[in-house]
Amino acid sequence: MLETAFWNAMQGKDGAAAAKLCGDTVIVTNANGVSSLSVKKMAEMTVEGKWKLNRFSFSDVHVTSPSPDVAIIGYVVQQDVTMDGETKVYSAAECSTWVWKDDGWLCYAHCESALQQVT
Repeated sequence: MLETAFWNAMQGKDGAAAAKLCGDTVIVTNANGVSSLSVKKMAEMTVEGKWKLNRFSFSDVHVTSPSPDVAIIGYVVQQDVTMDGETKVYSAAECSTWVWKDDGWLCYAHCESALQQVT
């Protein structure tokens, strides 16, 4: 799944792998608001973030393809993350829009909405 490849890049702090999966600009929404991030910024954030993604898993996955070159993927992710020395497990509802280009599928929009905290 496209999302698995992106989350594996985040877990491995692999900015180059994350960049290969992103369009030139990615619109991101989360608890901090909305941002338009360049592929370069996405790569930097993947490498430089002061967090460690220990593990993740998906559930309740939904996919729709309104045209052959567009895929929208929604899912719930449970993630175990260490930030500032503190490990937390939490869930979020996520949704990404992927567009088929000559280089393959690229993400152009990603939304995250935190759900209840598990621990």
